[in-house]
Amino acid sequence: MSSHVAPGDQVTSGLDRRTELKEFLRSRRARLQPEDVGLPSYGRRRVPGLRREELAQLAGVSYAYYARLEQGYGETMSAEVLDAIARALRLNEEEREHLVRLAQPERQSATQAAPPPRRLRPSVQHLLDALGVPAFVVDRRLNILGWNRLATAVFGDWGLLPPEERNTAWLAFLSPEARERFADPHSMALRIAGVLRMNAGKSPEDPHFSSLIQELSQKSEEFRQTWARHEVSCGTVGETVRMRHPLVGEFDLVHEPMTLPGGAPMRLVTYHPEPGSRSEEALRMLASWEMEPLR
Repeated sequence: MSSHVAPGDQVTSGLDRRTELKEFLRSRRARLQPEDVGLPSYGRRRVPGLRREELAQLAGVSYAYYARLEQGYGETMSAEVLDAIARALRLNEEEREHLVRLAQPERQSATQAAPPPRRLRPSVQHLLDALGVPAFVVDRRLNILGWNRLATAVFGDWGLLPPEERNTAWLAFLSPEARERFADPHSMALRIAGVLRMNAGKSPEDPHFSSLIQELSQKSEEFRQTWARHEVSCGTVGETVRMRHPLVGEFDLVHEPMTLPGGAPMRLVTYHPEPGSRSEEALRMLASWEMEPLR
């Protein structure tokens, strides 16, 4: 039985935002070498990557100022300073957003602070049912709130799972059956971990994130190694994912997530085949079998 917290259960603590900020900055500093940024390399380095003083020099701030940020204290820093540090670390847009949210959580929007919905609006479920491609909706915790029959045909029947296991991160790392539906389950798990970290950084006070992360860390060595990389992602858009199905073999679907408006953040996640492709035919076959009435 999973120990992941189900909706309505009580948990008392969230993530340690300052620890997340310290480890994120150190991980990004470690991936840069002096020669990468035009600095001379001198002396023996006990740890990989740039030293704090080198990073401060690149960003144009004092060593003491940057060290305070890396100790987890960024509340009083200006947007200009955080931008300079992000440029020095060569952060992409997603990583920069993650840095700002960890350093200055007061910037969090009211939408991000809103409690996740417990269920879908009926109109959203009707939309899922009307779509001609596999689709589902997740909340910011990556809990799967609703799906259509084509999603069941492609990914398996989530309705047979207990509610606490209907979570894309839980499935990606702890469900052999779910992982078998992807030709490259490790890459999919890596991407989902990036989304989990991004969302957790937006709501570090949410205790459900720490509960899920703790469970995944206890039960999956792959997750522990992946989580230590501190990768962040808003979710890949337009990426082709190779699926694997026991009835039709391997086929390709294009992954398209989009944010649903109104209330707390929810994402509609769709997978569609390229028109006229063998993958489209494979999905059509799965759809016809899924729609057949039981005898």
